[in-house]
Amino acid sequence: QVQLAESGGGSVKAGGSLRLSCAASGYGYTYSNYCMGWFRQAPRKEREGVATIYNGGATTYYADSVKGRFTISRDNAKNTLYLQMNSLKPEDTAMYYCAAHCGSPWLLLKTDFEYWGQGTQVTVSS
Repeated sequence: QVQLAESGGGSVKAGGSLRLSCAASGYGYTYSNYCMGWFRQAPRKEREGVATIYNGGATTYYADSVKGRFTISRDNAKNTLYLQMNSLKPEDTAMYYCAAHCGSPWLLLKTDFEYWGQGTQVTVSS
């Protein structure tokens, strides 16, 4: 059974940085084969795709709102996914979720992912 555990959230001022981590368990030696992603959900809004990564980490996709500011990466030896977030804005405030197993990573669709973590809160103040 795949389990995902996010960490690294917190409160920062606009322009600051945070790095989120997602530790995955239940994969054995197959972690690198699977598509992984980050999503976020602000209060009273739909959960939206932030970034996805697959092909062992060679291919990534980003939402337009975070391109050039966020970087998704993975350490396959540690079964860990990361999201480096720079130049944070108040509108980035949300609960951030790690997700695993998708079929169409370029779509950044929540319905395409099979497993989810519990989330980590990111709050950006102006």
